[in-house]
Amino acid sequence: MLANKQTCKKRIVLLTLTLLFTLGCTFPLQVMFGTPTAVSTPTAAPIPTQPPLSTPAPGTDQNPLILALAATPRPSDAILSAGDILAAYLEQRTGYRIVTVVPSSEQALVEALAVGNAHIAALSPYAFVMARNESSVTALLARLHNGEMFYGAQILINRDSEFTSYFDEARGENTVDAATAFKQFADKKPCWSDKVSPSGYVVPLGLLNQAQVTTRAGAFLEGQPNVVRGVYADDICDFGATFIDARTTPILEADYPDVMDKVLVAWRVPEIIPYENISMASSLPIEMRRVIQRAFIDFMTTPEGKAAMQTIYGFDAMLPVEDSAYAEFIALVNASQLDLLTLIE
Repeated sequence: MLANKQTCKKRIVLLTLTLLFTLGCTFPLQVMFGTPTAVSTPTAAPIPTQPPLSTPAPGTDQNPLILALAATPRPSDAILSAGDILAAYLEQRTGYRIVTVVPSSEQALVEALAVGNAHIAALSPYAFVMARNESSVTALLARLHNGEMFYGAQILINRDSEFTSYFDEARGENTVDAATAFKQFADKKPCWSDKVSPSGYVVPLGLLNQAQVTTRAGAFLEGQPNVVRGVYADDICDFGATFIDARTTPILEADYPDVMDKVLVAWRVPEIIPYENISMASSLPIEMRRVIQRAFIDFMTTPEGKAAMQTIYGFDAMLPVEDSAYAEFIALVNASQLDLLTLIE
């Protein structure tokens, strides 16, 4: 009889365990067996998150390079067609996917370069300064004019005036620094060419400001030959600024045969003023620089390429250039304290 009772108890325990495992242990075992044990609270597993989407590499179908054609509100069919030719050639030579856009203005172009809506563009000197100030571009190629990347400026005085020339015509060099030469123009009246001329206003103004020389309000004569005339007459202004050498303009030689003798160079600004350039967004990988630079140069060696570059940007020739070549020009434009937005289109 006792054996039957023990056998019955074993069967009850086995049946109970079977039910517990079958039902998923929905109540604690210690209730059944009378020995309390701590029940640990399971730690919640972290919810897996999706990794951030990576930006496609620049120059791919998903993230093409954006080539800006010349800024204009109304591009001609010829410019658009030439732009297609250039983009197709760059794609073929570099392997990068390239699309073209036409910014409505240079100001819009500079803004586009800053936010990644343009990657390759031609920039005027002031637009380049503005973009460099924002660290949004690096120079690739400089436009050549008469075989030169840069040109200079000069400060002119009348031989019979009170001023001293600090330029040696025979040796073609200045004899003192700019600050020394410019001090004599304090509280004097300048003749300027126009309000956007690098050589006839902006760069000389930057030099005056660097030398801490304050002049009287200048006269804007709308043209560099007119500046020479103003200095020659000696009754419009005390000194003037022009490119090198505005005195040799044919129209002046006819009217003023003694102009080279009567109008002297007081000081010459070195050849630091650039023409337009081709720039690349500084956000692009540096290894793209040489590839794109080389493709543009090769494009210009073909008759079709040269014609396209002339149509799009007005370039006849160009050479590789580094950002450092623009350092002095940028410093003087910034020293002029003029609003760059008023200097670009």
